[in-house]
Amino acid sequence: QVQLVESGGGLVQAGGSLRLSCAASGSIFVINTIGWYRQAPGKQRELVATISSGAGTNYANSVKGRFTISRDNAKNTVYLQMNSLKPEDTAVYYCAADVYTDYALNHYWGQGTQVTVSS
Repeated sequence: QVQLVESGGGLVQAGGSLRLSCAASGSIFVINTIGWYRQAPGKQRELVATISSGAGTNYANSVKGRFTISRDNAKNTVYLQMNSLKPEDTAVYYCAADVYTDYALNHYWGQGTQVTVSS
């Protein structure tokens, strides 16, 4: 089994910054793609940013130039640096990863961390 634990959410004023972290633990052989999704009240969950095992990145258009995703493979951790935050960035942010365990490739989700941006 694999666990993803997010941290770093909170309340920030518009224009401010936050850094989210997601640490993976458990029976991990290799983490393939890992990234962040978010869900605002009344809206569908949407992709924010992902990073592949080869460090290729993908961003939602709404966060390009403001957010930066990175990973530390030695720590099985992914980060999301969020700058120039806007009220519309308010959401629960979820970490998600495709992980090779001893026997299979499976998709895992974290429990989410709240990010609130005040105007």
